[in-house]
Amino acid sequence: MSSGAGPRPGRARSRFAPEVLPDGRRRYGHEAVVARRALLVGLVATGTGAGVLATRLGGSDPARVAAGADPAVQDPVAAGGPAPAATPAPSVPPAAPGPRHSLTDAASPWVVVNKQHPIDPLDYAPELATVGGKEVAAVVADDLRALLAAAAADGVSLAVTSGFRSLEHQRAVHDSAVSRDGLETAESVSARPGHSEHQTGLAIDFSGSTRPGCLLRNCFGQTPESDWLVAHGGRFGFLLRYPEGKTDVTGYAPEPWHWRWVGAELAAEVAAAGSPTLEEFFGVTGGTTYA
Repeated sequence: MSSGAGPRPGRARSRFAPEVLPDGRRRYGHEAVVARRALLVGLVATGTGAGVLATRLGGSDPARVAAGADPAVQDPVAAGGPAPAATPAPSVPPAAPGPRHSLTDAASPWVVVNKQHPIDPLDYAPELATVGGKEVAAVVADDLRALLAAAAADGVSLAVTSGFRSLEHQRAVHDSAVSRDGLETAESVSARPGHSEHQTGLAIDFSGSTRPGCLLRNCFGQTPESDWLVAHGGRFGFLLRYPEGKTDVTGYAPEPWHWRWVGAELAAEVAAAGSPTLEEFFGVTGGTTYA
């Protein structure tokens, strides 16, 4: 015969009632726990007496019913017990971090300018400062002055031959090279207007005093000034932009005098990676043809 603790035959069990286990113990399902907690909170807030509470929850002993209405008695989650195991979310690998500076913004220290990637906007001009008698981007000035001072302290006489060039200045340089050498040769050594790093103010052409005849010529790469730049330029944030054997990547013949400021942090990372070009380091397209 039924003990009376379970639901009466033919009558649906109240959502507040516990399930009676075969051994006579009561177990509240989660739905019952939530319902009893909500009702208890509501009745207490309105000042309802324990008798009414007992009636609503389906019991006769007010103290027992009040205790049973506390979800913490039967609900392991409410009591601080272990929560049911959740279905794990699909594993999604984190996205690879991108560069910390833009590669396309002309004002960025890491901008990549080549025959595939022109200056944007085309008439861009940076804030300028004068170092060694030449205009350069203001962001470069301190490191460039420090580099020249360090070279002089080591007995190496470096000079700045060229820094910032406006769009129109670069147009004149390119036209002159074409007139002198023909289009094919000129475009291996001179950028079209809008495609020159010099317009960013971040590119520096260096010269030295030991071999004046090597000004803007490959033999500058065999001078003490060039050796010093290769050994120490990275400390001041400068990279050799157009190295030997990389014409198919950079788009230009080797230029041992042309150095690009990117900041000491990136210069160190590029050196640690084996000193690739900016195109190779960042995975940016390059080449000898214009987009």
